[in-house]
Amino acid sequence: MKTDEIRDMTSDDITARVGQLQEELFRLRFRRATVELDNPILLRTLRKDIARLKTVLRERELSSEGAR
Repeated sequence: MKTDEIRDMTSDDITARVGQLQEELFRLRFRRATVELDNPILLRTLRKDIARLKTVLRERELSSEGAR
């Protein structure tokens, strides 16, 4: 997921997407513990996507606080 795509989303959409990705990450970690994953790089990709989403949310929080 690219940063430009994230910036076009609303804050509620970003929050929902973070929840979905965290749930998917949990499932992949659980599956990794029991069987070998087909694509272990997916774990890293999910973590980075979650970080990007949270970063954009935090930027929005800080910009709204600065506007006060």
